[in-house]
Amino acid sequence: MRRAAAALAAFMFAGMAQAEECRLALVLAMDVSSSVNEAEDALQRGGLAAALVAPEVQEAFFAAPQPVALAIYEWSGRWNQELLLDWRLILSPADLLAAAEAIARSERSQTESPTALGHALGYGSSLLDRAPPCLFQTLDMAGDGQNNEGYGPRIAYRHFNYGTVTVNGLVINGADFEGETELIPYYRENVLHGPGAFLEVAQGFEDYERAMRRKLERELRPRVIGALSGTSGDPG
Repeated sequence: MRRAAAALAAFMFAGMAQAEECRLALVLAMDVSSSVNEAEDALQRGGLAAALVAPEVQEAFFAAPQPVALAIYEWSGRWNQELLLDWRLILSPADLLAAAEAIARSERSQTESPTALGHALGYGSSLLDRAPPCLFQTLDMAGDGQNNEGYGPRIAYRHFNYGTVTVNGLVINGADFEGETELIPYYRENVLHGPGAFLEVAQGFEDYERAMRRKLERELRPRVIGALSGTSGDPG
């Protein structure tokens, strides 16, 4: 079934190859707020790098003729966003390996800032505004806490250009902090946005790599043209 779906997607995308440079502009946003300690940061940074080169994720990246454009940033406080990987067209496994190595080598920009989800979304919007021309745009917000500084996600969606963007979530679930106990419903109600938006849950930072692999495989699955509309939320 997977090969048949990929073949169908390849046929459908081939006719639009002249219209767009790539099929998906994908932004990954990683939480480095003060609730994430040094060991947890290493788990998510290493987990993301490993997930990018996992066999099933590589297969998803190259499941259609048109490439995926990838960018990655870390976020925390109101003015604390750091670009880790600027826009890069993933044309080959070597490109994907280079992106993974860049994340593995990256160093955390700061450790003491709160969780400003709305401002992180604002930064993500500006990044998507200068993305290569692609059929679709997706931003992936990973985090272990609710917004606690500045404006929240709903205000960000009203004031930034998210009209055709899908925002998925990756919740790092845990009970170390009181705010985390309601994090899954918070993400579902406030962060998920746009056609086909969904939520993936990691049961602690030790589970981050598995959750990221699963999420990337789902996000990168070629979309069927004509089924662009959807409901915001986790269909699972």
